[in-house]
Amino acid sequence: MHAPAFDPLSESFARNPYAAYAQLRDLTEPFYYADVDSWMLTKAADVEAVALNKTMLRSRDHLLSEADRKAEQRKMNWHDMPHHERFVQTNLLESEGETHARLRKLVFREFTAAMIARQRATIQAFVDHLLDELNACDTFDFVEDFAAHVPGHIIGRVIGVPDADCPQLRIWSEQVVRFFNVGCDDTDKQVAEQATKEFYEYLLTLVEARRKAPAEDLMSRMVEHRDAGRMTEDELVATTMLILMAGHGSTIDVLGSGMHALLRFPDQHQKLREDPGLINLAVQEMFRFESPLPYFHRFATEETEVGGRVFPAGTRFGLLYGAANRDPARFDNADRFDVTRSPNRHIAFGGGTHFCLGNHLARLDMDVIFTTLNQRFACIELVREPIYKPGLSVRGPVSLDIAVRRR
Repeated sequence: MHAPAFDPLSESFARNPYAAYAQLRDLTEPFYYADVDSWMLTKAADVEAVALNKTMLRSRDHLLSEADRKAEQRKMNWHDMPHHERFVQTNLLESEGETHARLRKLVFREFTAAMIARQRATIQAFVDHLLDELNACDTFDFVEDFAAHVPGHIIGRVIGVPDADCPQLRIWSEQVVRFFNVGCDDTDKQVAEQATKEFYEYLLTLVEARRKAPAEDLMSRMVEHRDAGRMTEDELVATTMLILMAGHGSTIDVLGSGMHALLRFPDQHQKLREDPGLINLAVQEMFRFESPLPYFHRFATEETEVGGRVFPAGTRFGLLYGAANRDPARFDNADRFDVTRSPNRHIAFGGGTHFCLGNHLARLDMDVIFTTLNQRFACIELVREPIYKPGLSVRGPVSLDIAVRRR
């Protein structure tokens, strides 16, 4: 079979990437995508195997000489970005080995089940406030007028960011994350570097404020870790920046695509209305059906067999979570949104040492939001088909105009 055309920057891919993913899954071996120098994995079994394989690393910088590392940076156009290199290219997500284990342990102990559960009342109050402000509106943009305001404010409160500053943090986060997508140019590079610099300078002021006056928040505890020598100041800033970036965009995207899924499949929305106890299953299905972070990568550190072919050490694999989560070999009626789907072994949160730390908080956001929407509104309808973000690394609607009828 000839290799299919694969253009993740096209409008057709933004509308429906799953047709392209299905063509790639039908190939007898992984597809090489030259634009990111990666062998793309689309089958659930292959993606999961690589994600869980401890010899597959997110970063191979510690295996390269300094000259080779610099050459790799230039190849990816990730050079000449001092703040981005310092706080984004070397954060918890991009680290491996002892550094990754140490930082992950420090952060993981803060995201306890008890801490997550304590956020429910805060999320509920904030969601109610936003919906009260929209009380005079019969139509509104679900993404920009509502969903975009929730995740950043919640993770901001967990960290200790004042509510008034959260909108700016969302802007910086999106400007930094956008540079991870394929097809970025030097303008995107400059924007990402400037956003990282301003983000860093803002966080320094917050660190100093918590040093002088500790509070009951994550920033105060990380300042304690820094002062005790368990993390450096750069690691503190990079980790906080990562948590804020992860807590913004992907949750906004899955809220938008989750709402769209309910409106595309009204029978499933009705099931959820009739049985609110299905919310946990429904939220998991939203992550499977439209994975908000559909692409990550891993490097092979030794020769390995993947998808029926042997690859040498150093091979870069593209893990297409969005494709794996629609694999009919794992999911019955994979292209159907089903709020009762169980079991649901999706891979939207990644796997192994890089499993998403914030997944419980994101799911709680969605639990409160969709439960409250169904309680408040007797009817929610789609005004027009949304336009989805282009690219390989993110999946979510730019906007989602809905019409509502209150109870």
